[in-house]
Amino acid sequence: MSEAASPGTEAGAKTMRPLIGRVVSDKMNKTVTVLVERRVKHPLYKKYIRRSTRIHVHDEGDECNVGDSVSIVQCRPLSKTKAWRVHEIIARAK
Repeated sequence: MSEAASPGTEAGAKTMRPLIGRVVSDKMNKTVTVLVERRVKHPLYKKYIRRSTRIHVHDEGDECNVGDSVSIVQCRPLSKTKAWRVHEIIARAK
C-alpha cells in the first residue's frame, strides 16, 4: 500500500469533488435537481461565458427546497441518473 490516503478517505477511494449549485426542483422523493454554473473562456473571442449543468442529487432527508444554495459531492451511482449527494446546505431560499 504505497498510496497515501488523504485525511478522511479510505485508501484507494476517490477524493471528494465538491460543487456549489442552486436547487431548481424538489418534486422527486429523496432527490433534488441542482443547477451548477461555471464560467468558460470562449476560444476565439476570449470572453467569459456561462455554461450550466443540471445534476440529479440524492437528498436523504428531503431537507432542500427550491432556491437553496447547496454543496454537493460525487458518490457511487445510486440510480441511472444519480451519482451525487448533498454535502451541506449553504443558504436557504428566502
